[in-house]
Amino acid sequence: MLNVTEKETLEEIKEQKAKEYDASQIQVLEGLEAVRKRPGMYIGSTSSQGLHHLVWEIIDNGIDEALAGFADEINVIVEKDNSITVKDNGRGIPVDIQEKTGRPALETVFTVLHAGGKFGGGGYKVSGGLHGVGASVVNALSTSLDVQVRREGDTNIYGMDFKLGKVDHVMEVVGQSAEHEHGTTVHFLPDPDIFTETTVYDIKVLTTRIRELAFLNKGLRITIDDMRPEEPTHEEFHYAGGIKHYVEYLNKGKEVLFEEPIYVEGQQNGITVEVALQYTDDFHSNLLTFTNNIHTYEGGTHEVGFKTALTRVINDYARKSGQLKENDANLSGEDVREGLTAVVSVKHPNPQFEGQTKTKLGNSDARAATDKTFAETFSKFMLENPSVARRIVEKGMLAAKARVAAKRAREVTRKKNGLEISNLPGKLADNTSKDPEISELFIVEGDSAGGSAKQGRSRLTQAILPIRGKILNVEKASLDRILANEEIRSLFTALGTGFGKDFDVTKVNYHKLIIMTDADVDGAHIRTLLLTLFYRFMRPMIEEGYVYIAQPPLYQVRQGKMIRYIDTDEELEEVLGQLPPSPKPVIQRYKGLGEMDAEQLWETTMDPDNRRLLRVELSDAEEANEVFEMLMGDQVGPRRQFIEDNATFVDNLDV
Repeated sequence: MLNVTEKETLEEIKEQKAKEYDASQIQVLEGLEAVRKRPGMYIGSTSSQGLHHLVWEIIDNGIDEALAGFADEINVIVEKDNSITVKDNGRGIPVDIQEKTGRPALETVFTVLHAGGKFGGGGYKVSGGLHGVGASVVNALSTSLDVQVRREGDTNIYGMDFKLGKVDHVMEVVGQSAEHEHGTTVHFLPDPDIFTETTVYDIKVLTTRIRELAFLNKGLRITIDDMRPEEPTHEEFHYAGGIKHYVEYLNKGKEVLFEEPIYVEGQQNGITVEVALQYTDDFHSNLLTFTNNIHTYEGGTHEVGFKTALTRVINDYARKSGQLKENDANLSGEDVREGLTAVVSVKHPNPQFEGQTKTKLGNSDARAATDKTFAETFSKFMLENPSVARRIVEKGMLAAKARVAAKRAREVTRKKNGLEISNLPGKLADNTSKDPEISELFIVEGDSAGGSAKQGRSRLTQAILPIRGKILNVEKASLDRILANEEIRSLFTALGTGFGKDFDVTKVNYHKLIIMTDADVDGAHIRTLLLTLFYRFMRPMIEEGYVYIAQPPLYQVRQGKMIRYIDTDEELEEVLGQLPPSPKPVIQRYKGLGEMDAEQLWETTMDPDNRRLLRVELSDAEEANEVFEMLMGDQVGPRRQFIEDNATFVDNLDV
């Protein structure tokens, strides 16, 4: 409670603050100062992700030229100093005077926010990027930026230099080119005062996105050169078949139901729709959606339109062909998407995205356009290819049977009261706190290690769930088999999240799910099996940052009263070289967690003050999908190749 004096003092302070808040307190940021002051508002973050976003913004300008039909090639170069050069063969940024600013259009584009050819509808019918703020934002966040423009029919090459977003050298003619040459070349160096985490570009991140853009824009050639290695690298991406080749790429190494992906292209009310799909013998689906080359991770109306049409067309065909009888229930959307790999790409003249991240499309007309365009062509395909159509329906019918069986298994799980700890294999030892934010669940390999963990843990915050041996490989199993697996069911029951469609990460009982397995081949295999389960059926847990891997030590070194825990053979050699000759050190190698007593396990692996945990992150879902399919799927060839390529990087291998 406030007493009278305190209340009067607060009122006086508020009154004084009100008087101080006048026009002089309103800060006006000139030019691009706002971008430098709050860069996260414009590029998401100043981490590695934001650093790479600068490249996407400049590439997007070249892509927009390609979408408008004026460019067919973009070259990206990572220079030795980690600066970036992007060159396109589009029309070239206009160099005449922009009426409103009285300055050359080239200068305006790079120094004024929301200046560009993407607003009035005359310059570009379709565009991605930051809706015209891209070039100026990149300029604002770069130590230096220089641009050269070649306009068709004009032999002059126009150049301009900037520093920290401001003009350093005004536009001038810097050379001559052949009449037929045209395009824009932008070279920029990110500002280390903005990107304090890193200014080093990851060639893998750049290459993955550039490949994706080449898939999404059929016929466009994009090259990337990395000049930093001793031997510079060069890659070129050009796909005449566009997203049809994308689906083939995603299904590389998988068993497909039919050889060539189905491809659909059409236009409705100014919206261009492209769909490519192919079925595999997988139990999982892989659906990627894009709007104006932006990956809509959360889907949206175009995804809804595609899913609705797919389910309707397959059910219609199944009825007409007699595969679904009169009394049979329709196949669900989940059924017809089992084993599906599909890419849906729409080009919309006025996309409306939900939220600042642009990960979900909101235009209702995109749903109708995608539904109508896809349904018409897909229906025709099914009628003209009855053998393929039959296989697609059969795949859905098998999925429906598994779904019904899985539903029964879910109902059995739901009927259990609480955690039914006595029924959990390995016997869950729960923690006493019911606050998820401080609660941790250790999944421990083996009864021996489980026993030590239970004795050594902090009972308030740490729960222990031992598992016996290797759990089911969910990459090769149907949903009913997965739910019939008692260890998997017990894990979901302990987490409290539900399963499949019922999964709700907000209901999780623990904000740290820690995999604690032996530091050997079997332990690594169990860890991979668990990660596959989490990725396929508990992905929100990974996305929220709740999944961790414990890092137990490999050795204990004792000399007199001194005890050290060592992680690698190299570290062991280094430590032994620093110890006095006597007394002789005693070295214990931990082949498994079970060899540690409760105190040692607590000190090395479970004590929050000393332990080391690796958090599992999902930076690239598509790449993660490929890795899990390759490591855990049915195709032996790609897995063998991966092992051969990476065997030399393994430091410690117990055979």
